[in-house]
This record gives sequence, C-alpha cells and structure tokens, in this order.
Amino acid sequence: MSEPAGPPPTYFAFIERYPQLGEAWDKIHEAERQGPLDEHAIRLVKLAIAIGSMKEGAVHAGIRKALAAGVPPAAIEQLVALSASTIGLPSAVAIFSWMRDHGLLQTK
Repeated sequence: MSEPAGPPPTYFAFIERYPQLGEAWDKIHEAERQGPLDEHAIRLVKLAIAIGSMKEGAVHAGIRKALAAGVPPAAIEQLVALSASTIGLPSAVAIFSWMRDHGLLQTK
C-alpha cells in the first residue's frame, strides 16, 4: 500500500470548517513535545495507545506517521506481540491485519 504524504484531504476540510478545533489540535501537539522522548519513542507510544484503544483510523495514521518519521518497521511490528497479552489474541489479530494494510508483517 502506498503511504500518502501528510494528513488526508478530509482533515484539511475539517480544519477549514472548524478552525478553532485546528488551533486546539496544534496546541495539543505542542504539549506532546514537552518532555525527553525523541520522535521515534513518541510515534511508538502514540501507536501503542491507538492499538490499546482499538482505534483503527488512529492505528493506520500512527503507522503512517511512524514510518514517515523513520521508525524501523520491525519496531512497529513488535507492537503486535507486545499488545497480545494485554488486548487479547482476537484484537492482536485485528492489529496484525491493519499493519498488513501498510505492507508490514508479510507472511510466507
């Protein structure tokens, strides 16, 4: 699957319609950067949160953003195994399928 560059067009339409929410979103992202975590760690933590909450759209966006930030695919893939004991096998299988949508976890 080809990874789009940046947010999807719907995001920009949403922000155009609700500019104050866009400004609030920017402030949230500023607050995220206040701390010792580097970009790779931030991307993995945010992806893990999306996985734990089973938010498919957030998982897809998290994978896209992690790959764009240079997070190694193997680090992203490891999250499936790490999540299984917490979210359960059926949910881990769902995450596995969402990662495969991005060309990760290809099996023989």
